[in-house]
Amino acid sequence: MKLKGEKQSSDSNEGSKGKMTLLLAMVTLISAFGSSFQYGYNVSVINSPAPYMQDFYNQTYYNRTGVPMNSGFQTLLWSLTVSMFPLGGLFGSLMVWPLVNNCGRKGTLLISNLFSITAAILMGTSELAKTYEVIIFSRVIMGIYAGLASNVVPMFLGEISPKNLRGAIGVVPQLFITVGILIAQVLGLNSILGNAKGWPVLLGLTGIPSLIQLLILPFFPESPRYLLIQKGNEEQARRALQKLRSRDDVDDEIQEMRQEDRSEKEEGQFSVFSLCTFRGLRWQLISIIVMMMGQQLSGINGVFYYADRIFLSAGVDDNNVQYVTVSIGAINVVMTLLAVFIVESLGRRILLLAGFGLCCVSCAVLTLALNLQTTVSWMSYLSIVCVIIYIIGHAIGASPIPFVLITEMFLQSSRPAAFMVGGSVHWLSNFTVGLVFLYMEAGLGPYSFLIFCAICLATMVYIFFIVPETKNKTFMEINRIMAKRNKVEIQEDKEELKDFQAVPGGQGGKKEISSREL
Repeated sequence: MKLKGEKQSSDSNEGSKGKMTLLLAMVTLISAFGSSFQYGYNVSVINSPAPYMQDFYNQTYYNRTGVPMNSGFQTLLWSLTVSMFPLGGLFGSLMVWPLVNNCGRKGTLLISNLFSITAAILMGTSELAKTYEVIIFSRVIMGIYAGLASNVVPMFLGEISPKNLRGAIGVVPQLFITVGILIAQVLGLNSILGNAKGWPVLLGLTGIPSLIQLLILPFFPESPRYLLIQKGNEEQARRALQKLRSRDDVDDEIQEMRQEDRSEKEEGQFSVFSLCTFRGLRWQLISIIVMMMGQQLSGINGVFYYADRIFLSAGVDDNNVQYVTVSIGAINVVMTLLAVFIVESLGRRILLLAGFGLCCVSCAVLTLALNLQTTVSWMSYLSIVCVIIYIIGHAIGASPIPFVLITEMFLQSSRPAAFMVGGSVHWLSNFTVGLVFLYMEAGLGPYSFLIFCAICLATMVYIFFIVPETKNKTFMEINRIMAKRNKVEIQEDKEELKDFQAVPGGQGGKKEISSREL
């Protein structure tokens, strides 16, 4: 029989270490499958059937005009087909802040599914309708969906996770992105759907995960943090948290949310402008911009672009290159899955530094190998090794961790605006690489990878000196760590935390926020 004090201590210890409950696992999987999977799938889906889709563009143009399409116009149309997806992603990121604040995290995911299903129907029926313009328009709509999903899913999962599982659950969206890429590669094989008859089905399949999410997600709870801090409904927040944790005693987490709520009460919701001008969040903002730029400008698209050529030069048969590409996609999935299991034990900083470090070294060696492969026979095989090491580095650190850190480095009032900024940088950088890389490759050849090497090195140095370890810390604890770097005054005594901060939006003056310690 336990004494009363012993029971309270036991409950407190249990509360500080959250468990993976069945409901939490299902919310994580449905959110990631219905949204993040789509992002990955649509990144890769048009690669394999590209020749057949271009034939369709040509044939449609010929049927309308009676003359063949010239090569310049065809290149323009295909460039638009590819680049409209990241451009749509940028538009989607700009919608994150107003939607998540007004409709909630779960509500935004449900609304975004309508974009995906609409785009899937249009793309799937484009051949029957004899119109290629619909495919290009649908890629914009699909991009808007991916821009919303890539930001809202990490935010939603980060807010519903206990602190000791936040990193692992935060990597799950990236895992499903890699799974989406792999499934698109497999279904895009010539023997399956990557052919003249199958490509409309391949494009249309993207609506199925969204339909599943649209039917199932309404039965799951909304983010408790959104309900308590932004909607002011503690009772609903408590019920949601009890369902997610499968226990009645959630006082420790409710107390932490109340503390965060009190510390932000007078600030209200940050707009993007007030976030950018607020001294108290300066280093957090710089950090997410640097990490998001590093993630996309580190050459991941360039490596994938070069991959087929590298494999061909190493003696892989032309007909088998697509299978080798699928195997690279499988390595990407396996290493991201590994990141899910090691992020809580090793921490965020180690994975980021190791990831960008591997990318940096592999880009440098790849430059050497590509330049020497015509004179030294075994350099072709070294090129393949470099590609694999690069993929491993990106999968364990550079791809998944920045989104986890946006969730962790910002509190509730500033998190939507932070995701909007981070997501916009992510998609703008993605679009820029897609636009510029072909010109870089034409002008610099293999030396393009030295630029990627330098970007990886610069990002790694920044992370080493600036980004703190956030593993197993509450949002308030992380906020205190960053407050020191931002030179925001913090005074603590045994009972209270007094945080003197400049008013957001650069209005000047100081204000005092008092809250109970955890």
